Amino acid sequence: MNPNPLYLSPSLRRIESRHAHDALMQRAGEAAAEWAVSLAGERNQPVLILAGPGNNGGDAFAVACLLRQRFFDVRLVFVGEADRLPTDAAAARQAFIAGGGVTITAIPDDVRWSLIIDGLFGIGLTRAPEGRYAELISTANRLAERDNCPLLALDCPSGLNADTGVAFAPRIQASHTITFIAGKPGLLTADGPDCCGELRIANLALNPVDEVEPDGHVITPATFCAHLKPRRNNTHKGSFGSVGILGGDKTMVGAALLAGRAALKLGAGRVYLGLLDPDAPAVDPTQPELMMRQGDRLFEIDLQALACGPGLGRLPAALSLLEQALKAPGHLVLDADALNLLAEDRHLENTLIKRTSPAILTPHPAEAARLLGCSVADIQNDRLKAAGELAGRYRCHVALKGCGTVIAIPQGDFLRGAVNGKIWLNSTGNPGMATAGMGDVLSGLIVALLAQNWPPEMALLAGVHLHGAAADRLVANGVGPVGLTAGEVIDAARRLFNEWVASNGKL
Repeated sequence: MNPNPLYLSPSLRRIESRHAHDALMQRAGEAAAEWAVSLAGERNQPVLILAGPGNNGGDAFAVACLLRQRFFDVRLVFVGEADRLPTDAAAARQAFIAGGGVTITAIPDDVRWSLIIDGLFGIGLTRAPEGRYAELISTANRLAERDNCPLLALDCPSGLNADTGVAFAPRIQASHTITFIAGKPGLLTADGPDCCGELRIANLALNPVDEVEPDGHVITPATFCAHLKPRRNNTHKGSFGSVGILGGDKTMVGAALLAGRAALKLGAGRVYLGLLDPDAPAVDPTQPELMMRQGDRLFEIDLQALACGPGLGRLPAALSLLEQALKAPGHLVLDADALNLLAEDRHLENTLIKRTSPAILTPHPAEAARLLGCSVADIQNDRLKAAGELAGRYRCHVALKGCGTVIAIPQGDFLRGAVNGKIWLNSTGNPGMATAGMGDVLSGLIVALLAQNWPPEMALLAGVHLHGAAADRLVANGVGPVGLTAGEVIDAARRLFNEWVASNGKL
């Protein structure tokens, strides 16, 4: 069982309803108060708490009550209607008042805050905050910056959609977020990571996977650790498969070289580059182990896995080679211009759908928009839905790249359009990866694992997670994020992957 389940709002409501009498709000308050104490520092310091009109406001009242008991100077702002609070939230408010707490209706501007706590809106917000609530959000952000103090969000930063990761304006810019019961997809993708800051999960003594099927999972090395096996001594290069990289048209040979180098350094036994540029070099002087071919000669080789797209271009020759790739046996990864050509040609789409085994698609949002015939904004407004639609329409495994890459795995009725396939979110990676060639490296990592007989689903999950984790390792060691290059990630990925294999029993 994956220990990192993700739940959408409807599923969380089902879980909460099953525990209506289990004092979840008090547990949430206790968990948040523990972190708040460490963030605020010395006692007797002013703490600003914003309480909203629903159960998130109830969590805020519960935290406020506990912080007062620990001798913090709590100032709680509540602009809602007390008689319209939900039952549990009303009880939390009453306990706060009974303990000597008072509410105010505006934020004092003459206080220097040690901590600000956002309990305005939780997971149910689907539109931009308005009126007084919008003013409170903007003021809280300004004061946190002015006083250089932590801003702790309860469950979800107000103004962020917890299902999609879309941030409205205004929205809380939290430095820390404590979310309750389980993780939410919107905290990990699109605007979520920027809004949440450091994220912690408090499960409130529940085990939700025993009650409600998760809507998704977060990838960790434990997800694919069963395939991280040391190599036997009695092997040869043929034991680890032959990889093909098809692309590299004029001015874009570098893309294919990056993919090929990544595949080689993640352990593929042989790597062949099928290049479209007739003037392409016959050898890569920095990686002479790569074997160069003209593009159409690549299909003469017995390949276990093929990546098509890095530097492919969109000329007629590329279209013809893509069609051959779609009909070729073995595993297939499609990226970059292969996706753009696919979006323009219904015949290619039908050929892809008829494959006996799913291909892997790795689009960025603009490529995904072309594949679905919509706008980039449509894709980013609901990344989980977009990834699922791509997987269902093309009968493929899909990695929708970006902040919080979303992976959709088709299964069962999902292939016919019903949204019941597997959804995974990746939490590794950093802004340094927003540079040319990163997608080519990812394709090389995935195709290398495919050639080594990893199941396609696991190869995709591991490749995406490793790609981001290698970049994170580089940044942690002082390389980037500004100026991080795709080529640097390759050696870091090799090193990290070998560490995972060596420590497999401990993942």
